[in-house]
Amino acid sequence: MYTLKTEAAFDSAHFLHGYSGKCSNLHGHRWKIEIEIKSEKLVTDGQCRGMIADFGDLKADLKALADSFDHAFIYEKNSLKPATVEALKAEDFNLIEVDFRPTAEKFAEYFYRRMKSKGYDVKQLTVYETPNNCASYSE
Repeated sequence: MYTLKTEAAFDSAHFLHGYSGKCSNLHGHRWKIEIEIKSEKLVTDGQCRGMIADFGDLKADLKALADSFDHAFIYEKNSLKPATVEALKAEDFNLIEVDFRPTAEKFAEYFYRRMKSKGYDVKQLTVYETPNNCASYSE
């Protein structure tokens, strides 16, 4: 089994709706996404001969995904009052509404599925919300 691993990072804010504790308040993280892809075989011809995938492509795809969340306020659908969302939009804040509670675990699954949809055979995807705390997803 061959594997490749790379990472990308982004800064964003979120909160956990319905949580009893500090994370119920709006706060930010320096999120790090670490992806590991796998393959039993290497490409046998062309530019990528001897590779699983081009590191440049893998890094660019992961970076584009991370960049799409950078310096945004990520919130769970229906967790804010409509007036709050409208007020934030009126201030031109970068808002990203997601259909899941924005935990490290759910982000790991979300990013896993997004990278898999790009054709990568993802072995595992790990999301760090702090340098010491992470969650991983694999199938």
